[in-house]
Amino acid sequence: MTNSVESNNRDLLAHVLLPVAHEEDARKTAMALEPYQPDHVTTLHVVEKGEGVPDKTPVEQSEEVAQKAYIAVRRVFPDADDHTAYARDVVGAIFAAAEEVDASAIAYRPRGDNRITQFLSGDLSRKLVTKADRPVIALPRDDSNE
Repeated sequence: MTNSVESNNRDLLAHVLLPVAHEEDARKTAMALEPYQPDHVTTLHVVEKGEGVPDKTPVEQSEEVAQKAYIAVRRVFPDADDHTAYARDVVGAIFAAAEEVDASAIAYRPRGDNRITQFLSGDLSRKLVTKADRPVIALPRDDSNE
């Protein structure tokens, strides 16, 4: 008989969406996910588009950042898929991507932002874990180097 917790964990980790911001974040996030051995990983990078206001960075530069992040994840998960989203609402883009790729869960590594940064950004982590329609896994942080 299969342990139900064990089988639920496998279902949870069947296809993990891994949102990343840049190369170093991608490396650290992939390393944090690695011990859990997901069956399949799709790496997501959201290019923030201005929608009527200037973009934070040129799209070409953002796409280059995304490519470096995908390479960093593939060093840990060689078969990881790439997914790039273009949106102003980062959390909404994460949810849309999870739906599009049929992810079983979203895994992310919380950033070490202070309260003021969280307030100004709308606390993306809080939105991610409270508004999702599928499990969200907050991966442990290794704060020894941060």
